[in-house]
Amino acid sequence: MTLRYELGIDFASLEAIDMHVHLEVDECGHKAMPEDLFEASAAYFKSSERTPSIDRIAQLYRESNMAAVVFTVDARTALGHDPNSIEDLVQGCARNNDVLIPFGSVDPRRGAEAIGDAQYQAEQLGVCGFKFHPSLQGFDPSDEAFYPLWEKLQELGLPCIFHTGQNGMGAGLP
Repeated sequence: MTLRYELGIDFASLEAIDMHVHLEVDECGHKAMPEDLFEASAAYFKSSERTPSIDRIAQLYRESNMAAVVFTVDARTALGHDPNSIEDLVQGCARNNDVLIPFGSVDPRRGAEAIGDAQYQAEQLGVCGFKFHPSLQGFDPSDEAFYPLWEKLQELGLPCIFHTGQNGMGAGLP
């Protein structure tokens, strides 16, 4: 059974909060994106530690006296690839609730299923907001087809992060 996340951060003691931390591999070793995108992203970002575990992410932020908003991106429709487990992400954040804040992710192109997933993630898992990546997920946030999802998130009272502009996802690929 997945734990419901409860915030345990002492914000007054922090130096900063990183609002943009991707969990690219879940606890079962499933990657958040297909292998070709994963490899292109790794080459673009040139990082020696591309896939830290949720516990390693927490350790790094503790050492820096910071907190982090952690998420994955559900782009299953555009990529034809199942997302990482949001339940694993939330459990990892619950274990490390002194420095990690889970944001949920739903594939907006899934319509009513996305709305149900968002409600589940907010009410049952305790995510504190949502991350969207329109270029990776293949959608236009201003399209009226997505208004019901935005209305549900507004009703739930949760903030959303939208990745805009340049990004390294798929860099160098056709």
